[in-house]
Amino acid sequence: MSLADRVKAARASETTVDTQREESRQELRRKLHYKVVEGLGPTLYDRQMSDAELKLRVMEMLEWALDQEQSVPLSRADRLSLLQEISDDVLGYGPIDPYLADPEVTEIMVNGPHAVWIERAGRLFKTDTRFVDATHLERIIEKIVGQVGRRIDESTPMVDARLPDGSRVNAVIHPLAIGGPYLTIRKFAVDPFTVEDLIANNTLSEQAAGLVRRAVRGKLNVVVSGATGSGKTTLLNVLSNFIPDDERIVTIEDAAELQLNQVHVLSLEARPPNLEGKGQVTIRDLVRNSLRMRPDRIIVGEVRGGEALDMLQAMNTGHDGSLTTVHSNSPRDTLARVETMVLMAGMDLPIRAIREQLASALDLIVHTHRLRDGTRRVTHITEVVGMEGDIITLQDLMLFDYGMGVDENGKYLGRLKATGIRPTFSDHLENLGIGLPADLFAPEPFARR
Repeated sequence: MSLADRVKAARASETTVDTQREESRQELRRKLHYKVVEGLGPTLYDRQMSDAELKLRVMEMLEWALDQEQSVPLSRADRLSLLQEISDDVLGYGPIDPYLADPEVTEIMVNGPHAVWIERAGRLFKTDTRFVDATHLERIIEKIVGQVGRRIDESTPMVDARLPDGSRVNAVIHPLAIGGPYLTIRKFAVDPFTVEDLIANNTLSEQAAGLVRRAVRGKLNVVVSGATGSGKTTLLNVLSNFIPDDERIVTIEDAAELQLNQVHVLSLEARPPNLEGKGQVTIRDLVRNSLRMRPDRIIVGEVRGGEALDMLQAMNTGHDGSLTTVHSNSPRDTLARVETMVLMAGMDLPIRAIREQLASALDLIVHTHRLRDGTRRVTHITEVVGMEGDIITLQDLMLFDYGMGVDENGKYLGRLKATGIRPTFSDHLENLGIGLPADLFAPEPFARR
């Protein structure tokens, strides 16, 4: 055998040994993990025990369990590393803890125990992170949803929940998740974005920020629309912070996410049914109840069903200045979506009556879009003008200029530009002492594609 062949064989042997060692380590980790969980049992979820005391109990159990296992020789460094990994698994959120702590990671997607993806800077990356097995992942999911009083099991295999920091969680388990369980976490920034952050990120222009600030202060009804992951909730949070401090605000959400800085805020959260299928409180129930709470403003995190009718009626009966979000592909689609959701309320209303309510209730649509380069931009600021025949008329006050192209890195060079049209609500704002300077609507030429 030549020298090159001997070197190649030696390297292959080393690789095999390393692989076997890693497999043995993972098997040991799995055994220890289960021994600790079985040994401590309900103690892990004892709310009366402090975090420090619980961690001490876990480490004692781990040390004992590791002493019982002599199958894998471990150095002191490997032993400490293994103890820390299992402790994190048992006490925290397991292998995804580092990504939850990383401020640059905006979304975590677990596609089963052995496939973890993350979003960073608007792009997806597959990681080397793995859960021990499906049972380990299910236990982490149960821990997350249990912290906010939700449950997940075979009778309720889908759940929306949130982490203590407000991050949004969706989980799907067997029998719906084939190859799962599946876990998706959309993280919230520790420090909520401000309008200055959105301007710095080119999500909004200074002109657009000036317009929406005046619109919110002037109690116009504003809908933030866009696709999933386009930044609707972030933008809604920024807009809601333009509301004056002396107003009473009621927020209504499926899972509480909004972070308002005002002093007079009442937050309501929907509740799923209990084990007997009773006790459910829907967004629609909360919207109706909010009208009896003497609100100056009603903010609905997302309208997705029959509550659209109650929201429109509230806007048309003196509750001006309401804010909400809607999933849609464009401002025109937003109206069609709301129209469809009103029909979901079960009321046999003629289409024209619904459209008249829409035209009367809504003032402004702010549409966001997640572009191919991963950035989130406001692409339309559109006024709802009124009715012409059976059609609701819209006019674009500001549009994103796609014609400016992309740079060498694929980043869009375009930005939001005024179309030169002055909104019809200008006089309304002027009467409230809120001026709309002419330079907010100074037209800019749009690049040709």
